[in-house]
Amino acid sequence: MKKLFAKVKSGLLLGLISILYTGASMAAIEEPTYSVIEKSGAFELRAYEPKIIAEVTVSGSMKQASNKGFKMIAGYIFGGNTSQQGDAEKISMTTPVTMEPSGSEKISMTAPVMMQQGDSQWRVHFVMPSKYTMATLPKPNNSEVTLREIPKQNYAVIRFSGLAGPQKVANMTASLEKWLATKNITPTGKPELSRYDPPWTIPLFRRNEVMVAY
Repeated sequence: MKKLFAKVKSGLLLGLISILYTGASMAAIEEPTYSVIEKSGAFELRAYEPKIIAEVTVSGSMKQASNKGFKMIAGYIFGGNTSQQGDAEKISMTTPVTMEPSGSEKISMTAPVMMQQGDSQWRVHFVMPSKYTMATLPKPNNSEVTLREIPKQNYAVIRFSGLAGPQKVANMTASLEKWLATKNITPTGKPELSRYDPPWTIPLFRRNEVMVAY
């Protein structure tokens, strides 16, 4: 019994450390700038300011693509680049990390069901810190990493915690679709999955979002 109590106590302590560390580390990380137009429970309508993203297109399952895309863009911001001065520049990490199904075809709001397939094309991106412009951002050394400016855009969002697996993302997307239908709002883009927390964050305290432009 003492050993069991010690394990539980140790687990609770590690969990508390994780919460405190995550809170401290994420508090200083920049997020894209937006204003809330409307909020209803887990749903929000947001107006985002212009932003610049670094993105890659990768293939594989949802998990494979997420890991591969993250590593490629992380390589860019952690020094795999060439600044205007000709040397490498470390770019501050931002949040969230976002991914969406790739391809130019028109797909329905239930597209995240595609995340259950074995091999698909995905776009994975980070938002660049707001201090940069397209002219001042370092050039990626990896030609697969591209920089793109996104103008002002409105998004509908549903927020949820826990693990963002394919089925859960599909369910959340369906819920977002139903909510938008009640407001007579028609999406203009593909659903995107945004994850805000590092992988060591306890699932209960993770912030995930499915968002779609409208």
